[in-house]
Amino acid sequence: MIKLKPLAKMTAYVESVTSTGRMAMGARQLYVVKDGTVEGERINGVILAGGGDNLLVDPEGRGHVDARVTWKTNDGAIIYVQYYGRVIMNDQVGAAFKTGAGTAFGDTHFVTQPRFETGDPRYAWLNNVVAVAEGRVAEGRAIQYNIYSCDVESGG
Repeated sequence: MIKLKPLAKMTAYVESVTSTGRMAMGARQLYVVKDGTVEGERINGVILAGGGDNLLVDPEGRGHVDARVTWKTNDGAIIYVQYYGRVIMNDQVGAAFKTGAGTAFGDTHFVTQPRFETGDPRYAWLNNVVAVAEGRVAEGRAIQYNIYSCDVESGG
């Protein structure tokens, strides 16, 4: 049986958004991350500048998340995070990002699958984590994720 266990809350502040306009597969929105935070029971730190999301919004309004960011933990470890997923770009999401307001978790379907890579032995356990995350637009032009590890428990 799979059990979701809280891993971290990630808040990424967006520096800029560039849109390619409508193309054959949809419209590409390029989000550049300027900084952010990572908070959890086993991991805490910041998001380094320069990562981002190359979101593709298809003709039906589904956003295809394709993001990469780098975490630096409070004790100096570097962790590369790559995540794919889906977000339904409804009116609430669009308005929240334009005005700097936020949405609540659950206001739209916004789910990703983070994958972690690190060479730091203190965080090597992250290399084997299978994770899912629920996202939302947070106040101040930020994207926030509640990240969960998928732990397997035996039935008996």
